[in-house]
Amino acid sequence: MNLHAKLLEREAAGKPVTVGVIGAGKFGTMYLSQARLTAGTHIVGVADLNADRARGQLKTAGWPETLYAAASLDDAHARRATLVTPDAESLIADPRIEVIVEATGVPGAGIAHCLKAIEHGKHIVMVNVEADAVAGPLLARKAKAAGVVYSLAWGDQPALICEQVDWARAAGFKVIAAGKGTRYEPHYHRSNPDNVWDILDRYLNITDRNSINPKMFNSFVDGTKSGIEMTAVCNATGLRPQPDGLHFPPATRFELADICKPKAEGGTLEGEGVTEVTSSVYRDGTDVPHHLALGTYVVFEGETDYARRCFKEYAMLPDKSGKYAALYRPIHMIGLELGISVASCALRHEPTGAPVAFRSDVVATAKKALKAGEMLDGEGGFCVWGKQTPADVSLDGGLLPLGLAHDVKLKRDIAEGEALRWSDVDYDASDIAVKVRREMEAAFGRQNVS
Repeated sequence: MNLHAKLLEREAAGKPVTVGVIGAGKFGTMYLSQARLTAGTHIVGVADLNADRARGQLKTAGWPETLYAAASLDDAHARRATLVTPDAESLIADPRIEVIVEATGVPGAGIAHCLKAIEHGKHIVMVNVEADAVAGPLLARKAKAAGVVYSLAWGDQPALICEQVDWARAAGFKVIAAGKGTRYEPHYHRSNPDNVWDILDRYLNITDRNSINPKMFNSFVDGTKSGIEMTAVCNATGLRPQPDGLHFPPATRFELADICKPKAEGGTLEGEGVTEVTSSVYRDGTDVPHHLALGTYVVFEGETDYARRCFKEYAMLPDKSGKYAALYRPIHMIGLELGISVASCALRHEPTGAPVAFRSDVVATAKKALKAGEMLDGEGGFCVWGKQTPADVSLDGGLLPLGLAHDVKLKRDIAEGEALRWSDVDYDASDIAVKVRREMEAAFGRQNVS
């Protein structure tokens, strides 16, 4: 509880935590809106391929134009201003910058930027959970070997779930399940950037459709983002995917301990110590009351009669048997909370969640019947969605990671619902993301995924 005090110490010493942000999209902009107001923090540079757009985002986030008018990195350091640039490598190479925030959302770019940051001795906050799902365990291992911190992004749901799991275990509880809520119906797996509006218009009042990227938004709808985020949680906490992935059971906040427990105990899970995402929609399409669509949760076991009595006495949302209880966080504030990760990396040298093993994967799964010769369009597109899958199943089957299912040509016909394999696509073995992923598979062989 002393991050703010440590930031104030750096402020008083005239040595603020120096940060470079790569990617000025929604997440990056939300962070920037708060970073300007955070004592002991200096955003030295913001890198985005569209520098004019990045300047517009800073203006939208409330930054006075004089603050982001630095002419160079030297000028930014001297005036405690911010350089806006299309050149991410210049930020990564600057020895005066301590922390790099990677917020591009592009797996290949995230992996390349992370490797460069490690090479230059920078801590890395990996907002880019898409890159983490492809190769996070290897990237975190490389960072540790180099003496820098690789961290999941506080404010995003995976880091918040990791904190809840850590809380439960540090308090002596056995974790039964952890995860988040979302809006889900089975047909969502077939949604694409064109028909996603049929879903969004039912529960969001979006008056300006040009304000959002339908492909990006569709990755949240079609189940892909849930698979990616729960993979990050498993690889960081030791929880496991369920054998057939996420089931998205409907649940209110007050039913979490009854729903997210093993089937043998009357719940819906295929075992204990797993991840699950609950739905805010019943299978008949009606809304679940008091749902957890923007929140996170952990379900844990009371292993003594005394602990179970305490669950009831202190309104810990126990299940009907009293054996299990739940703790939930109703919302997550995305980039508005990211400063916690930046400060933790720089001042404590501790991540807010980081992968330690390869237990879970996200595999490309056909949304429709696909034909040989088709080009895959990746996350949130028309062709595939990402299904959470145990890492050993992915390795044994030679399954294709969702993060690499972009701009590659199919070599054979694929049935709807079928998982794609590496052998099904004409991939570029020299691509940086492919090379790092293959290196991770070799480093974290099947013997290390349990």
